[in-house]
Amino acid sequence: MPIRPFILSETTWKTVDATPYELAILPWGACEAHNFHLPYATDTIQVVRVAAAAAQRAWTAGARVLVLPSVPFGVQTTQLGIKGCINMNPSTQAALLADIAGSLDRQGILKLCILNGHGANDFRQTIRELQPKTRVFLSTANWYKIVDPKGHFEDLGDHAGELETSVMMHLAPDAVLPLSEAGDGRERRFRIGALRDGWAWAPRDWKQVTADTGIGNPKRATADKGRNYLESVVQQLSQYFIELAKADLGKLYE
Repeated sequence: MPIRPFILSETTWKTVDATPYELAILPWGACEAHNFHLPYATDTIQVVRVAAAAAQRAWTAGARVLVLPSVPFGVQTTQLGIKGCINMNPSTQAALLADIAGSLDRQGILKLCILNGHGANDFRQTIRELQPKTRVFLSTANWYKIVDPKGHFEDLGDHAGELETSVMMHLAPDAVLPLSEAGDGRERRFRIGALRDGWAWAPRDWKQVTADTGIGNPKRATADKGRNYLESVVQQLSQYFIELAKADLGKLYE
């Protein structure tokens, strides 16, 4: 397979040293249970593949982007009772991100997009704290929020449901067990009205919320649904990478 110069883990020093990279992309996933039919690395597999697909389009369009190796652990503080879920606290994420930004800053790669693949990861406050301390322009995007899923899926559950299962059927079909083995992903909702309605917030206790670790029924998932959804996602994300790579940091506002 030919080396992709926009994927750091595949590229050699000779190529990297000679390439004026404009934007680094950091895929950030998680290690957590995904119902009975998807692997623990689902979030990481998805975000890595989405980052690579969007970066390839951006590179072809002339943007010099560089996808960094992914971070495979995310915030799992409400899932610690589920065997195999590996937690990385937000404070640890902040320290790791600061080290990565510091490396890029010294090397003159002054734009970084954290491409997030896990719902409990939220980098906005980390960026607010880190941005005044680095020359690197920091941004973040949740790949699964780029395109409204309503036009693509019937069940809109947010974990190991129809969306994620369809995407995995397209990206990594060998990693998906038959849907006959999947649980129904039924979610137990808060009894407290404000929390149930969403204008108040508290983290969900995963072992109380779901019996199979999923939220959302995957039974109507298909590879075609995943392919069509990802095409829209990658198109929009690649355009963002192109615009960000070419942007003048001193003239970001109209």
